Amino acid sequence: MDLTIRDAVEADLPAIMAIYNDAVANMTAIWNDTVVDLDNRRAWLAARRERGFPVLAALRGKEVLGYASYGDWRAFDGYRHTVEHSVYVRGDARGTGTGKRLMTALIDRASFNGVHVMIAGIEAENLASIKLHEKLGFRIVGRFSEVGIKFGRWLDLTCMELKVPKR
Repeated sequence: MDLTIRDAVEADLPAIMAIYNDAVANMTAIWNDTVVDLDNRRAWLAARRERGFPVLAALRGKEVLGYASYGDWRAFDGYRHTVEHSVYVRGDARGTGTGKRLMTALIDRASFNGVHVMIAGIEAENLASIKLHEKLGFRIVGRFSEVGIKFGRWLDLTCMELKVPKR
């Protein structure tokens, strides 16, 4: 698939919002219950940019197929070289390598930005995401039992980490 990974721009936000809202409504990948509007995504993008955190978009032609970003893992000075990331791919583009391409680009950006460790918090039954992260060098470091709830059931969280390769 001909795929371009680049920094997200405001014109990408409707597609990013749709991908996010689909995950809110239909998946346990995001543990939120409320869909967002464009103003929310504009504020989110502005906040990421203000903090120097990347938001990457994957495009086939002009069509946004997914996005990835990272931000603070914990907002204390001692954690300034550790980030938590997220990656989301549109339903019809899952399994096409889009998530892997986004994550590879995000890891490269983290290396360039001096990030030491990337953290992934993944719903424990999301085996596709766990396997993707393992292929990229992440390792499972723990599992929290019943720390979230969605769709009326308790969810476990698998925690993974990657020591970001120096490039």
